Amino acid sequence: MLLENYKLCLTPDELKDYIGDSHLFAFDFETSPSDSHRDDPKASLDAHRSHIVGISFSVEEHSAVYVPLRHRIGKNCSDRDKLWEYLRKLFTCDNRIKIAHSLAFESMFLYAKNIIVREPCYDTIAALMLTLKSENEFRTLNDSGLKTVFPTMTKFADVTDGRFFDELDPSDDATIEYACADSDYALRLYNICNRWFNSNLPKHRKIVEQIESPTAVYCGLMKYNGVPFDIESVKKQKDVLTAELNELKGKIDTVTGGIDIGKNATSAAFKKFLFDDLKLPVVSKTDKGAPKTDDISFTEWKEYCAENGKPELIDFLCNIEQYKKKSKLLTTYIDGYLKYLNPVTGCIHPSLMPLGTTTGRFSSQAPNLQNIPRISNDDSGMRNFFIAPENHKLLSIDFSQIELRVGAFYCRDEKMIDTYKNNGDIHSQTAEVIFGKEETTDDSKHTSEHRTIAKSCNFGVFYGLFPKGLMMNLKYNAGIKDITYERCEEIIKKLKEGYPRLTEWQIKEKTKIHLNGYTETHSGRRRYLPDIDAEDKTKVRSAERKALNTPIQGTAADILKMAMARIVAGISDKPWLKPILQIHDELIFIVPDEHIAEAVEFVKAAMEVKPYPDFDVPLRADPEVGQSFGTLAEYKGDDAIDA
Repeated sequence: MLLENYKLCLTPDELKDYIGDSHLFAFDFETSPSDSHRDDPKASLDAHRSHIVGISFSVEEHSAVYVPLRHRIGKNCSDRDKLWEYLRKLFTCDNRIKIAHSLAFESMFLYAKNIIVREPCYDTIAALMLTLKSENEFRTLNDSGLKTVFPTMTKFADVTDGRFFDELDPSDDATIEYACADSDYALRLYNICNRWFNSNLPKHRKIVEQIESPTAVYCGLMKYNGVPFDIESVKKQKDVLTAELNELKGKIDTVTGGIDIGKNATSAAFKKFLFDDLKLPVVSKTDKGAPKTDDISFTEWKEYCAENGKPELIDFLCNIEQYKKKSKLLTTYIDGYLKYLNPVTGCIHPSLMPLGTTTGRFSSQAPNLQNIPRISNDDSGMRNFFIAPENHKLLSIDFSQIELRVGAFYCRDEKMIDTYKNNGDIHSQTAEVIFGKEETTDDSKHTSEHRTIAKSCNFGVFYGLFPKGLMMNLKYNAGIKDITYERCEEIIKKLKEGYPRLTEWQIKEKTKIHLNGYTETHSGRRRYLPDIDAEDKTKVRSAERKALNTPIQGTAADILKMAMARIVAGISDKPWLKPILQIHDELIFIVPDEHIAEAVEFVKAAMEVKPYPDFDVPLRADPEVGQSFGTLAEYKGDDAIDA
């Protein structure tokens, strides 16, 4: 006996009658691995190695129907072709809200059938993650499972008892109840979250509906397409790196006597050797008081050895640095990526998490493709392992200085805004503000260094730049070794004098966080910072920096997601355009050679739309095209590509 008004639906007409004219519906897929992948239960989550077994729909609470499609026993839908013809219209209509718990997952399986979910849509996982679980703490992904929120729901294992879902009889009450509950409870959650939003954070409902839900659809497209991987080149590079690591380890052992230095040269024995045997100074410590062996420490040690008559140790330290770098390349970027290679597609299909950070920026896992080495730091050519198929190119379109543009909008500084409105160079403008116009002319011998300093200031200025932080960044990342704390103090003083609105904005934001305890993006995405009331002043200063960081970084993330929504809305008639990855402010696609110009025009237009009525700083999206990530170059039109 079914506990709710749940029913089995065996014909397309029955489903049409159930859906009727409802302005919304919740849906959920049950999936099982294909025959050749039954030995891997996780294959059920992969649209390339599994199939949709059945779909449940709910149009009102405590009511749902289950449509079986590919069960191995019992009756399935009588006319799957007619059903999918109806479903295509249902998922792409403009006047029904499509609700799912994990819309990215359902979107991936629909995309496998060339169906792209259109707005209005609603991802109840995103909604949960934008509701509070305590006075000042939002839910995480781990808090947002449907059966976590509704613990009385039947668990998958209790129904299947070790079987795949397609091995269940769809007419059994237990099968119907389990399948229908997923869509019914998703609909209940939709109503619960919206009531909460309406009473507590109305802007968060708008974020779910207009930003996060279409972004979830976009994530489904990326997940399905995957990132192409040149396996043979990777295996060759693995052999090269292994040989280089063995050679370096031999050189290191001649100095250390063969102690275990650990995979990343951080073992206790190695630290003891550095500090007790070699008598190297402790440059910095961890929060727990342990000495660090980070990149800054190695730089300081090499300078110390040069100044204290120990030049023979410099080569040793350089070998350790190389060992650490190559070890990371091998474990993180080769073995780490190969581990996630899809056996069907030959691609890597990472999970892009739109709410993976507290500011609203994406994170990536299984594997983390957000940390692919930059071109400037890719000595081993890791980026060249990601390569477009034959007769295709990789297209990357990157927001130009999006956070600086958002910062200019927030602080309302006329010099910054005018620079962007006139398509000027913000780094040159800042160099002029700090050093004066006469010192930053093209023929000045200091121009290059001034620009480097200005660039470091620009990327830290909105987040409460301090002299020590600027000094460390310039010394260890920009190569300006002789920079002093006092000079950095003077640089920041000049910067604030030249951009007076900047300081005003920072003071205002710090005042707001102390009054409210939270900060927001321009879309209204809220972040609580309870440490603002801490007794520990270090925690208070950290909270103040986050209060400056979040409106800028979070608003930039919202703008990127809004661009994704526009792409989703217009991509249905461009089946050749394949979104594959998002990295920070950059969207990456696979595009056939003959469609590159059209793709550039379409994506740029989606990204450069004015994001808010009052946003008066122009956005710019810069396209690059290449056969691989490592060969991306500025797109200058089809003629340049053909050449």
